[in-house]
Amino acid sequence: MKRNRLGRRGGLPRDAEQLLWLANGLADSSSRAEDHFWDQRLADAVDGLLRAEDEDALTTALDHLSSATSSVHAYDELADMIESRAEGALKSDNQHDVLLIAAPVMAWSRYRIPATPIAAAVMANLRVHLKAHVLATGVKLALADFLFSPDQLPQGYCATADFATHLGKAAEADTDLHIKTDNLPETAQFLSDNRYLLGAVMVPKGAPIFRWQEEDCSRDLALEQWRAQGGACVAPLLTGCAFEVVLPNAYFAASREADKASRPYSIQASVAFLSTTLDTPAAGVRAVVAPFFERQVEEFRIGFTLSGQNDVVHGVVWPLLGAEDESSETLGQIEATLQACGITDILILDNEFPMEYCDDCGAPMYPSPEGEAVHAELPEEQAEQMPKHLH
Repeated sequence: MKRNRLGRRGGLPRDAEQLLWLANGLADSSSRAEDHFWDQRLADAVDGLLRAEDEDALTTALDHLSSATSSVHAYDELADMIESRAEGALKSDNQHDVLLIAAPVMAWSRYRIPATPIAAAVMANLRVHLKAHVLATGVKLALADFLFSPDQLPQGYCATADFATHLGKAAEADTDLHIKTDNLPETAQFLSDNRYLLGAVMVPKGAPIFRWQEEDCSRDLALEQWRAQGGACVAPLLTGCAFEVVLPNAYFAASREADKASRPYSIQASVAFLSTTLDTPAAGVRAVVAPFFERQVEEFRIGFTLSGQNDVVHGVVWPLLGAEDESSETLGQIEATLQACGITDILILDNEFPMEYCDDCGAPMYPSPEGEAVHAELPEEQAEQMPKHLH
């Protein structure tokens, strides 16, 4: 899950100042003993703000540290602490560890990608294979019986902590949690998008949580087995979709990995879609790549045209994540992904495009071969059966 790169705000409230002092103390610590001092006090301060649902103090402190070049380490310490306390559930039991986990799925379809309740039989299969291939022996597990879209995930650290707390209570009994769908936000429809299975695990304090913490397993082996067995369990939820599972992990880490993996996946999905929809091979498609700015480069956008034509028929957004910027290896990754998909006609523009969106439908504007930001439009006969947004 992307950590927002925020701009600096005005004066800092007292709680935010306290977080800054503690985070800087932890960042400057020179021993494990001193680490423990700062770590425990920072954890207590974050827990208090999560319980009070003071999202503003948390984000204000992160905002301040993100804008101070001398505080990069302190920012990482504070962000890691906030995330770990939010996904760790706000519990009074000091004998167990609780962790909110996510099992992301990347999917694409010419139709709607479901965000849907999960039937009891599918839940039972998912539990079996998560415990067999992803989680350590003896872990208690609670799953939420809904496949979430990004729009339906908890919004903010406090909401995440609250959700983790509810799931954590269900994990005590090794039972699942029913999700009421009445108030879930609507899901924006895209050609490719992520879906999330959420759960919470409980183990005795200090015990292994994941299979790769045990000597006979590794992350690569766990992913291989989850792809084979977990993928088959997920398939009934994604009828009409091509999909690929991401290794389940702690909530924020899994979400960030899904964000990262979904960037090349969305390009692969787009090329496959264009090849079938427009009945043209990948070699007959041109990709136009350009950076899009606010105060800095926020993302690269890729407009697709047919070779020799200027009309943008489709587009993909490649957002910058974490510490990435325009001087990183991003362009090389985009080019390599396009070439691996069979596209050899690649045009990279140096123009500094603003972050423009369509006034009518909200879709991003994409770069054209003529150096303009335009709306992606499929030929009319193909557009009628597609989701409203195409990236």
